[in-house]
Amino acid sequence: MRGDSMTKERQELGQAGENIAADYLTEAGLNIVERNYRCFRGEIDIVAMDGEELVFVEVRTRHAQSRVGTAEESVTHLKRERLRALAASYVREKNYAQWPQMRFDVVAITLDADDVQINWIRGAF
Repeated sequence: MRGDSMTKERQELGQAGENIAADYLTEAGLNIVERNYRCFRGEIDIVAMDGEELVFVEVRTRHAQSRVGTAEESVTHLKRERLRALAASYVREKNYAQWPQMRFDVVAITLDADDVQINWIRGAF
């Protein structure tokens, strides 16, 4: 039973982080096109437009007291490759007339009892 509660906690943390990131990016001027895009390859947290540039955003959220490393460190080489493949699937599925200019960002969120730290890494990979 503990595993189920841990999974639920992790999902709730991730959803909270995605909501914070979406609000932050919107306030920064990006237009959120889609959230939680899913296909057989996996999921993209946020797809946005920054002017003419299509932006794929990976959101990583950690508690300040986490012992598994920072949110930024959790975006591994394998995760980056998967996101690139997901982005290609997204562009094909949406039938863009031409291949758009694209960027991959990471929004790393660290939550503390009374503080939220946001690190937006544009063009992270």
